[in-house]
Amino acid sequence: MQQGIIERINQLWAEYKELQSLSSENRQKLEKKFRLEFNYNSNHLEGNTLTYGETELLLLFDDTKGGHNMREYEEMKAHDVAYQLVQQWADDPRPLAETDIKNLNKTILVQPFWKDAITPDGQDTKRLIIIGEYKQQPNSVRLANGEMFDYASPTDTPIQMGELIQWYNTETEKNDAHPLLLAALLHYRFVRIHPFDDGNGRVARLLMNYVLLTNGLPPIIIKSADKKNYLRALNAADTGDTETFLEYIGEQLLWSLELAIKAAKGERIEELNDLDKELALLTKQLAEKTVLSVQATPDTVDEAFRQNLAVLFMALEEKLNTLKPYFFEIGRDLQIQVQGGQPTAYGMPINSEEWNNFFAELRKKSLVKLNERVINIQYSYVLRGFKNNMAANNYSVYIETVFSEYNFTINEHLGEKKSFQFPYGYQLSKEEMQEIIAAPIKRIIAQIRNINQR
Repeated sequence: MQQGIIERINQLWAEYKELQSLSSENRQKLEKKFRLEFNYNSNHLEGNTLTYGETELLLLFDDTKGGHNMREYEEMKAHDVAYQLVQQWADDPRPLAETDIKNLNKTILVQPFWKDAITPDGQDTKRLIIIGEYKQQPNSVRLANGEMFDYASPTDTPIQMGELIQWYNTETEKNDAHPLLLAALLHYRFVRIHPFDDGNGRVARLLMNYVLLTNGLPPIIIKSADKKNYLRALNAADTGDTETFLEYIGEQLLWSLELAIKAAKGERIEELNDLDKELALLTKQLAEKTVLSVQATPDTVDEAFRQNLAVLFMALEEKLNTLKPYFFEIGRDLQIQVQGGQPTAYGMPINSEEWNNFFAELRKKSLVKLNERVINIQYSYVLRGFKNNMAANNYSVYIETVFSEYNFTINEHLGEKKSFQFPYGYQLSKEEMQEIIAAPIKRIIAQIRNINQR
């Protein structure tokens, strides 16, 4: 490995250690950045199709919206668990054991599954992937030139894995190898064995970062966009040129150190392409949650009136009419205001048929003309003269609906004064209507009970 890279890493490492006292906010930003970058890129390298934004939605908000195979979501979340596991190991270092590595494989793969594979003679086949256990059959890969590349045989795998663990623990005890060298070689030697049926690349990168985190260095991110260079460096190592791979890993560590130093200084750690990632995430969230697609017109307001308010008023009155025998009279009032006009009072319909006739009459009288729409509806229902007390109290419900340019808002003006906003073209569910009418009815029930107990 070129001495220049080691010297540059040591220089930045020393600077980073002097700046270790990150503020809580900056530390959270840095940890979030590394967490998302590592989980997204390490899985993307192996074919996971979740975008960076979808990875963020999943890991930070537990949102699985999107047209992906459920296994992709499960493995992304499981990989995040494994990453947090190696962070815990790094906080309390101990000799590495084969059971630790098997546990990582079991964690990231979640459960056994069938996967396309290649036989030793190059034939396509399918193989049941047993998680957390060393391979029982040879695993090979077809190179770009068409040749087959064989990893350690199933028979040799336990032996070579035992030797690898012993080598790593011995080097750790000696404490004279640079962490970068130790991390990169552990990664490469593990991949060269390929001990599992699947998940070898992800486990290799987890182990590499375990070494770095144990030594107080930030994790390395192998960008999926740089996959060709990553594989080229690994292929060079297969031919005996490990220097190329070590230098490649060293360059990635420089990136992580520079990012960590920026965070420690309170500088922005977003990269240029992070803006694209954030925009992609935002547009995905907006696309999934966009509800405003219709603007206010005489027709859309009329539709909101027919489908929602008329049904809402009838449902409210059906409940309140049960109290009619205990009052001297009932007052019902409806006032409608159109653009450029004053509120006008109308007689209240009492059923669906009367409401339909009411709307037809409004149109016939040209109350709602071209480019002239309803902007406000005020509805009131009053129980007048309570018979069960000397004061003959009155109890009222007053609901105002405001029709703005992009949505309509239903306001209950008495009691808790709740507001409910909906887009045009939206039809309220029974549950939503119940929620709107519940507050005024409960308020009246409480008032009557209170006055009745005196």
